[in-house]
Amino acid sequence: MRTESRFLLLYGSQRGQAKSIAEEICDQAEGLGVVADAYCLSQKEKYNLEKEIAPVVFVVSTTGDGEPPDTALAFVRGIKKKTLPSDHFEHMRYALLALGDTNYSNFCNCGKTIDSRLQELGAKRFYPTGHADDGVGLEIVVEPWIEGLWEAVRKALSEMSASGQERLDQAETDPNGYVGKQDEPNTDKFGGDLNIQLLSLHDPVPGLSDVGPQREGAGAEAGAAYTLLTRSQPPVSESSLSIPTLPPPFIDVQLLNTSPQEVISPFSLPHVPVSRAVRLTGEGAVKTALLLELDVSEHQMDYQPGDSFDIHCPNSCAEVDELLRRLGLSQQKSCSVQLQLRADTKKKAAQIPSYIPERCSLQYLFTWCLEIRSVLKKAFLRSLVEYTSNPAEKRRLQELCSKQGSAEYNSFIRDPGLCLLDLLRAFTSCLPPLSILIEHLPKLQPRSYSAASSSLSHPGKLLFVFNIVEFPACAERPIPRRGVCTGWLADMVSSVLQPSGGVFVSLRPSSAFHLPADPTVPIVMVGPGTGVAPFIGFLQHRYNQEAAFGETWLFFGCRYKDREFLFREELENFVARGTLTHLKVCFSRDAGDGEELGPKYVQHNLHLHAQQVGNVLLKQNGCFYVCGDARNMAKDVNEALIEIVGKELQVDKLEAMKVVAGLREEKRYLQDIWS
Repeated sequence: MRTESRFLLLYGSQRGQAKSIAEEICDQAEGLGVVADAYCLSQKEKYNLEKEIAPVVFVVSTTGDGEPPDTALAFVRGIKKKTLPSDHFEHMRYALLALGDTNYSNFCNCGKTIDSRLQELGAKRFYPTGHADDGVGLEIVVEPWIEGLWEAVRKALSEMSASGQERLDQAETDPNGYVGKQDEPNTDKFGGDLNIQLLSLHDPVPGLSDVGPQREGAGAEAGAAYTLLTRSQPPVSESSLSIPTLPPPFIDVQLLNTSPQEVISPFSLPHVPVSRAVRLTGEGAVKTALLLELDVSEHQMDYQPGDSFDIHCPNSCAEVDELLRRLGLSQQKSCSVQLQLRADTKKKAAQIPSYIPERCSLQYLFTWCLEIRSVLKKAFLRSLVEYTSNPAEKRRLQELCSKQGSAEYNSFIRDPGLCLLDLLRAFTSCLPPLSILIEHLPKLQPRSYSAASSSLSHPGKLLFVFNIVEFPACAERPIPRRGVCTGWLADMVSSVLQPSGGVFVSLRPSSAFHLPADPTVPIVMVGPGTGVAPFIGFLQHRYNQEAAFGETWLFFGCRYKDREFLFREELENFVARGTLTHLKVCFSRDAGDGEELGPKYVQHNLHLHAQQVGNVLLKQNGCFYVCGDARNMAKDVNEALIEIVGKELQVDKLEAMKVVAGLREEKRYLQDIWS
C-alpha cells in the first residue's frame, strides 16, 4: 500500500446513516485509485490519531438532544479531556461531514463539538466542514461535499507527503464513461453549487444483469397510478445525465430448500404481553391515540419517569407477502437464506450484515431484519437501473438518481417517502435480485416511545401512548399506509381494543430527562398531544412520594377539547390533589362555544404566563421540559422561551438566546422531541 495514496475514514453512526455515507466515500475512493481505511470511531484498536500521518475524514451524526451517537461517545469524551495539550493534534489534517436535523435545537452538535475541539488541539482542516440537514434532505449537502472532497484529498496528500513522491492521479474521462476530471471545486460553502463528476452508465456486471423475463402483467394496474413518478419530462428528459458510480456488489445469496434454522426470538430481549389497551381520543378526532399497558412483572425492567424504551416491531405481513410475490419468491419464502461475500467484490471492508441471523428463512429476513419501508437512496436507484429491462423506465431511474434530477428525486422519492415496494409497483420491468436488496435495505430499526407511567403507581407495568400514524394517498404515492410500528400495534389490539400478543422491548434510560433530584425545585412542563406522556409519569411519581414539592406547571394543548384532551380526568385529579399546581390548556380548533377564544397553541399560553414562567426559571432556578413534535411545536416553544427571557430580563434577543443556551448547558432546559 502506498501511504501517500491513502486516507483514514472514521464514522460515528447511531442508525446507520453516517456508516452508509462513509461506505459510499470508501467505494468512490477505490474507483479513483485512493485507499480509504474506514473504521467506526468505536474501533479504537484499528487506528491511532496520535500517530496518523495521512489525512483524516470524519462522518458523524448527532442523536437525541445534541448527543454523540453511542459509537462516538468514548471518542468525544477522550478528545474533551482538559489534560490534552493545545498541540496534541498539530500534525493532523482533517475534513468533517456532520449530519443533523434542523427540526432539533442542537443541529449537528456532535460534528460541531468534534470540529471545534480538533481545532483547539491544533488540527487543521484541509476541506471545509459540511453540515447536512436530514430535515430537508441529507443529500443536498452530502453529494456536493463528497464530490469536492477528492480534489481536496489529492492536495492534502500532496502537501503531507514527506518524500514528495507521485501525486494522486486524476482519471480522465474515457469513451466508456468512467469518472471525469474535475475542475477546481467551489468550497466556500456546502449546499451551494459544486462541480460534479460526469458519469454515465457502466457496463452491467457480468452475470448480474440477466434477471429473466418480467412476469406478464405484473404490477400494471399499480404502475399506472404512479404516472408522475415514472414520466420523464423536460428539461431533465433532454439532458445528459451525471449519475452516481455503480455501487460494487458484494453479497452472494443462496436459497436452500433445507429447513431454516429455527429462530425462537428475533431478539435477545424481553417479550412482554400487552395487558391493557385504551383508546384515549373520541369519535371524530383527527388522530387516534391509544394507551397500551405492558406487563413487565416477569422481567427486571427498572425505569424512571422520563425514560424511553424501544419496541422492536416487524414489517407488515401484507407488504412482505406483496414484495415476495413481486420478486417471484413467494414459493421460496420458507427456504433458508445463506449469505456469503462475493470472492470478486471490489467493495472495501465488505461484511455480511450482522443483523441477519445465519440461515434464517426468506420470510423472516423481510419481516424482522430489513427496513423495507426505508426511503430509496440514490445509490439504490442506481443499482436498480441495472435490473430494469424497459428502456423508458431505465432512463427514468437514471434521471431520478442523477445530479440533473435532484429536484425530481426530492419531489417524487424523498418528500413522499417512497420505498422499494412503491418503486416496484411503478416500474414494472424492474426485477432486482435478492442480493441487491440485502445490500441496500438498512436494518429494521426499533421505534422509541416515552414511558407514560411511574412504577410507584403501576408496579410491574409500563404504559405508553401513541398516535396511529397515517400516510394518506397522494399524487406521488397513490396507495395509503400506516406507520410500521403504530399500525402493527393498532392491529394487535384492534378487536374492540382487547389486548393480545406481546412485544419485544428494550429500555433506553434517559441521561437527563428526569425529575429534579431535589423535589422542591419548581418545574414547567410543555407537552401538547401525546407529548404529555412522560409528564403523566412525572406527576404519578410525585403523587406517590412523601415530600414537599416546588411549583408544578403543565402546558397542554390539542385540537378539540371534547375529542382529544388526553388524560383529562387524571390531570384534573392531580390539580385537585395539589400534585399539579397549574394546568394550562388550549384547543387550536375549538370554536369557543360562544365564548371569547383562548390561546390557540402552547406557545401562546406560555406568553400569557410569561412572568410566572420567567420567575420559575430565572429566579427560582427551576427546570423547563418540552416533549412532542420537533418540526413545529418545539421550535415555536423555543422562540417563545427566548422572547419570555428577553422580556423578563429586559435584554435583546441575542443575549436572551445566550441565557436559554445556558439553561440547556445546566440541564434545566430539557427536550424529548421527535420529527
